[in-house]
Formats: sequence, C-alpha cells, structure tokens
Amino acid sequence: MRLLLVEDDLTLGDAVRSYLQSLGHVVDWVTRVTEARAAALEPFDAILLDWKLPDGSGVDWLRELRAKPATNQRAPVLLLTARDRLDDRVEGLDAGADDYLVKPFELAELAARVRAVARRASGAPQSLLVAGRVALDPAARRVTVDGRPVDLTAREYALLEALLRRAGRIVSRADLEQLLYGYDGEIASNAIEVHLSSLRRKLGRDAIETVRGMGYRMPA
Repeated sequence: MRLLLVEDDLTLGDAVRSYLQSLGHVVDWVTRVTEARAAALEPFDAILLDWKLPDGSGVDWLRELRAKPATNQRAPVLLLTARDRLDDRVEGLDAGADDYLVKPFELAELAARVRAVARRASGAPQSLLVAGRVALDPAARRVTVDGRPVDLTAREYALLEALLRRAGRIVSRADLEQLLYGYDGEIASNAIEVHLSSLRRKLGRDAIETVRGMGYRMPA
C-alpha cells in the first residue's frame, strides 16, 4: 500500500516509516499541515495523521479533507495522538477519522489497524483480497492462484495489491506509478509494463485487463 504519514515527531516518524517500509509499504512522510494538503492530491491507500502539528491541527485539516472533493477525500484516516480522553476520541472520529490510536503504541498494532481501515475502505470485510482465481492475504503477504501459492517480487506484489484494492475500477498508469514508488522513487519509463507482464505470466494472461488509453483493471 501507499501510505501518507503526517507526523512532526522525527523519532516516531522515522520509526513508523521504517517499520511500514519493512512490510513492503510505500510511505510518504510529511511533518506539516501545508505539506499534507499538497500531498493528499495524489492517491493513497490510507493516511496516518497526527493531531497536533507545527502549523495547525491535523483534525481541522481532516475536516477540510472530508468536506472538499479531492483525490483522497475517501482515503481512510488513522488518527495518531497522545490525546486519550473520550471527548477527544469522539471529536476525532466525528471529524472523519476511520480509527484512533493513542500514543505510545506498538508498531505491529499500527500495521494491523492500517490493514483494517484499508480493508473496510475497499469494501472487503474479509482479510483476503480476491479477484477471479487470484487471492492476496495482506497480513501474511501471500498470493495464491486457485489455492496454489505464487512467488512475487516486492514490486509485483505491490502492483497486484494496488489493483486488487481497486478491483472493478480502471487504474491509470500514472496512479500506479505513484502507488508503487511514491514521491522519491526513481521510475523507469516502462517499469509498470514490465511488472504487469511478469504478473500475467505468473497469474494468467486474463488476470489483469488493459483498458486501452485509460489504464488497467482487475475484475470486481
């Protein structure tokens, strides 16, 4: 998944980013509301948001995000904060957060909550992401075709997960590049096509549809 981390604590932010990257996620990390506002114009699978930021309130920005049409208007948001009062939790959730995690927290729990909010946002209450004969288990990072395990590279896995989380929808090449590489990744001009070709060899030629001039789609 591609995740947006909005956290001004440098020690915590570095630990969260490193841990999530070790699980194969692409993590774009910003420390201010103004940076988050600009970043959220691009596609993300989930947003991890601190409440108190140097240039404003993360919760105020969340209300803004939910109120205006934007690329990530519907991206699930996990609020990260030291505020643990009931009134704070209610305010955060009513502002548009999908979940609320109080600091300090265990990184493994954070990762599980990210998977949970992303799962609910995609409309798949079960843990598996399934399209046709293909199934992906995000917790175990395991892919099967007709129940048989398939070995994928990290990029192939990330590409497949991005398509499965948007099953039934056309995903453009540009969005796939952002989801796989984030801000800082260097992207070869034909990288997406190379990974797609390899995926089709492993999953079956009909697993991923090319919609000419628009992008790629997996069946709902």
